[in-house]
Amino acid sequence: MPKVVASPLHEQVRKKITRRVVENEYKVGELLPSVSALADEFGVSSITIKRALRDLQSTGILRTVPGLGIFVRERRRLVRELDFCFTSLGEAQRPGPGRPVHVTSITRERILDPAFSAFDAPTGTMLCVRSILSIDEVPILFDTSYLPLSLKDKVVDEFGDKLVSEALRDQGTCFRMTRLLIDAAPASDEAQQAFGIPNGYPTLRRLYHLIAVDPFFSVFGIVESPFDRLACSIEMDLPTGKITGPRSTGSMNHS
Repeated sequence: MPKVVASPLHEQVRKKITRRVVENEYKVGELLPSVSALADEFGVSSITIKRALRDLQSTGILRTVPGLGIFVRERRRLVRELDFCFTSLGEAQRPGPGRPVHVTSITRERILDPAFSAFDAPTGTMLCVRSILSIDEVPILFDTSYLPLSLKDKVVDEFGDKLVSEALRDQGTCFRMTRLLIDAAPASDEAQQAFGIPNGYPTLRRLYHLIAVDPFFSVFGIVESPFDRLACSIEMDLPTGKITGPRSTGSMNHS
């Protein structure tokens, strides 16, 4: 008979709490019982409960509100066509309270993320604009854009309630090409604060390089979204003739 290995206590507690969330026993936005109450209920130590809760926060099931406690997080995911950002604000432009785009900072910074090396990004100081895009007051995107310092103040003033790309288009900037690099990475410090997510929380990232018709003007940036709030779709036209050669250039291993 094969040996049965019991899972650690915190994993058992985590599964039980997850089941209660799935079965709506713990409802979205509802305050969970205290750590001591859960420890008494499950017959384990407070340390075990805290570890289980920490795991559930890192996976996006629970969230902590300082001074109030731990709540069940709303898990709503949007599906959008693959782009460096929303080409159109779409749902975010629906009437409702609050602004869909909120600029958190405009500073002068260098591009330090090594991932931008794929775009041969400049090493000098640039204008850095950070903004949050929300839908129904729920933050969906955190955008960090890097622009030339020569940008006119009139254009910068438009960043207050628009995405950088839209503000530039409205001011007459024409882009001829978009380069994208998509990966998964832990949230940046700024994104953690914007989304209220813990350190190390996984995000879907889209690094972009917008190339304008003007050969001396380019925009570099990175858009971060919590992995459970946004998914990207893509449509591709397939050739109608006979397909020759390999069907794909990569492979996926299943464990």
